[in-house]
Amino acid sequence: MKNWLANKYAYFLLSLLGLTILFSLVGCANESNEENDKTAATTLWMLGVKDDSSSEFRGTTDRESVTVDVEPVNGTALKAAGGAAQAVKTSSPVIQLNGEVPSGLNASTNPELALEYELDTIPANGVRFNVRILDASKAIPQMAVFSNNQLSGIIQIAGVSGTGSQYTFKSNYQLYIPKEQLLTGVNQLKIRTARCLYCSAAEDTNLWWKWDSLSLEKLASPVTEPIHGSYIRTGTNVNNNEFYYDEGATRHLPAVLKWLGLAYSGNIMRVTCASNVGNACSDMDDYYKTLKQYNMEAVALYLYTGDIKLKADGTLPDTAKQKLTSYLQSYGPYVQYFEVDNEPGLFNRSKAVNLAVADWLNNEGKKIAPQLQTVAPGWAYWPQYSVKACKNQTGGKNQCGDPDGWERDPQQRLELEKVTDLTNGHAYGESYVQGRGGSFVENLQTFGGSKDGLSKQMLNTEFGTSDSHTDNPIYGANQPKAAAFDRIMRSQIGYSDMFIQHAAFYKDYSLFETGFDLNDHNPADTKIHEFPGGLDSRVDIMRRLSLAYATHGTPLTYQVLNKNETADKMVYVRAVNTSTLDPLPGSGAKSNKLLVNLVNFESTTQRIKVRVTMPNQGTYQGERIGPGATYSEAQSTLSGLQASPTLDFEETLGPGESVQYILVPTKVVDGISTIDAIPAPNWVKAVVSQEAAIEVDWSEAEGAQTYDVLRAESAGGSYQVIAAAVGGTHYTDISVKAGTSYTYKIRASGSDKISSAAGIEYTGLAALDRTAWKARANPNEANARLAIDGSTRTRWDTNVGQSAGAYFQVDLGKLSRIGQITLDGATSENDYPREYNVLVSVNGMDWTKVSSGRGSGKWTDIRFNPVEARYVKIVLTKDASMFWSIHELQVYAE
Repeated sequence: MKNWLANKYAYFLLSLLGLTILFSLVGCANESNEENDKTAATTLWMLGVKDDSSSEFRGTTDRESVTVDVEPVNGTALKAAGGAAQAVKTSSPVIQLNGEVPSGLNASTNPELALEYELDTIPANGVRFNVRILDASKAIPQMAVFSNNQLSGIIQIAGVSGTGSQYTFKSNYQLYIPKEQLLTGVNQLKIRTARCLYCSAAEDTNLWWKWDSLSLEKLASPVTEPIHGSYIRTGTNVNNNEFYYDEGATRHLPAVLKWLGLAYSGNIMRVTCASNVGNACSDMDDYYKTLKQYNMEAVALYLYTGDIKLKADGTLPDTAKQKLTSYLQSYGPYVQYFEVDNEPGLFNRSKAVNLAVADWLNNEGKKIAPQLQTVAPGWAYWPQYSVKACKNQTGGKNQCGDPDGWERDPQQRLELEKVTDLTNGHAYGESYVQGRGGSFVENLQTFGGSKDGLSKQMLNTEFGTSDSHTDNPIYGANQPKAAAFDRIMRSQIGYSDMFIQHAAFYKDYSLFETGFDLNDHNPADTKIHEFPGGLDSRVDIMRRLSLAYATHGTPLTYQVLNKNETADKMVYVRAVNTSTLDPLPGSGAKSNKLLVNLVNFESTTQRIKVRVTMPNQGTYQGERIGPGATYSEAQSTLSGLQASPTLDFEETLGPGESVQYILVPTKVVDGISTIDAIPAPNWVKAVVSQEAAIEVDWSEAEGAQTYDVLRAESAGGSYQVIAAAVGGTHYTDISVKAGTSYTYKIRASGSDKISSAAGIEYTGLAALDRTAWKARANPNEANARLAIDGSTRTRWDTNVGQSAGAYFQVDLGKLSRIGQITLDGATSENDYPREYNVLVSVNGMDWTKVSSGRGSGKWTDIRFNPVEARYVKIVLTKDASMFWSIHELQVYAE
């Protein structure tokens, strides 16, 4: 304190709408309250007192400008000339100007506060800005913070004003300001309200907050995280056809994780492998291993509680215990969190069963996986049956949970909260702030308010919007569908710790285009699900916010090279070294990536030039992921980047656009070179195209820049490189000959790790496009289309034993010269046709037999001499007790 009093003067000029507070202080030895970041710090200055009150400030609607001169006086921190401000005795450098500093900001009256302070020297480890919020609008107002005209970050503020909540939400937010944004001498810290990216001035009256105190701290040591409001993790759910964690889902994980900016930072994915859905968990081992490879955490939901009947002592039946035991014994090391249940009211679940599941996880599950933390059910706060019908009504009971409506009751929810480590709460559209049923409001009610954020960490396992959700019209958004998703994700940043977008591939709620089987899809062709009119998409929004808030690691030093262009612009830079992150609990996952994120929060195009100091001098390689409608358009590889040890990055970003660089050094580290660390590619597939060629696809090998394609002819033939340094994960082989069998292997260029082989016989025939096909069948014609819908998860079947005369027929839509038919029985391998004839027709009336035979197992391949046809009919010629099932039918033509 003596050091502070030794200054020649300390004076203030209050700035509202253009005026500025100016004061000169140096730090004293008081350590701050360590909240989000555990780095010890010294308070440089504080405005207000942490007393759950903003009474020491003046109201935000008073436009009166005031000038106050302040001199330090023995025994007091401040004394204001003219008697306008009251001096406050304190043991730390608290600046408390009663009646002069605003109690918060309001975009419609006082949208900005500028503070000036002096530094004798620039703190070597930067500073931390703290603000404690007492109340805010439910609109999720944004607090943009600028240090010397450069954006330090945007704090997303959660508030319940306007929701009817009986409780307020009080929370501390923190913001790391690097030393590169500080000056010797006078510094300016500017706090500004910010509209949503698409909103008009109509939103301004809803952009307000009140604070308890504001402070700036000098950090005593380098930070381990560039904290940006609070430490958050986010993610999504990648499954196939809404239920299946199969090879197709696993193959798409890398593209989804990197495209969304989730990979490498310890973010979190939901894994709802359903215990009551056959083959839902067919590729879990590879799925979890892939999450580990990209340094991702997982929250598991594995147990169908609807069919559980408890024992007399209230414990789980042995079947349920065995399912949980088997799951955790198989995958426990990869799972950090376990969700007790999903929306128990909506799906008519028992509270007693939920409590029994939580008890088993706490006592037995944690013995198998000691790192495991339990998560309360994914609350939907569903009402009593008399208010609205719920799903899964069985056994003659019309109720929303057992007892009816228990999930709606905060006291009954609290029973689960007391026996779980983290809370939950699903949110869609604007539901998080609904007076009843809103995850934010209901959690405040459950825990009886908020002292400093929620009393438990929150892992929201579902948030998002459907295609029908639009932003509240009072905010004046010109892109209401995009604004709705933007606002709900920003709300999660404001009050949640972890939050998971509902699903990457899920009709109406999806991030990406759906309607096909991921097993037959190249991840590089994954396409953004666009809102009508080509507006900002959920992918664009989630990328932008993930890159700004959920990219973790030690900050890399950077300098903005075009400061004049970016002055007071909301263009954010986040550069981190992920190798400093602690290993993930259980899996021990780590990352070696350096991430450089450039994000434009402005509604206009902005250019950003940044010089980043890399950990070492040398050559770097990696990827750039930026704007693009498909993953292949958004992703590009980089090599030969020479760091001295600085690297320069320059991007011109459209409104809301973002770019991420994912880099690693190419030199040898700990005896392992970058190339040596690249695994062999997986899931190589070869199919005949419609262009007299073979299409070869594979999943990316993490860290690979390009790939070599190797091919062998005939069984036992030697492999030769037919294409080197192929970019992407697809190759078209046009040098093929009819009647020849080929096998393909893939490796990362420069690596000796080679994939497993994919074989195919090239007949000279190609699969026809099925878009215009029409299917008929007898019996069960209603389901005939399921044999040509692109998914092996669905099927047509006779629904009775096979009988001579039963048939399946397709209209190809036009004449083609066909010579092959394949029947994929998938998981119905015993339902093959015992004996059949194949008939073809050009008009649907006159039929010619071209083949006959007997099926076998899950795959029946029928070949015949090419013939002109539009209609194809397969007719059974023998009875059998088994069904006849076709999961997928394909016809091949010259």
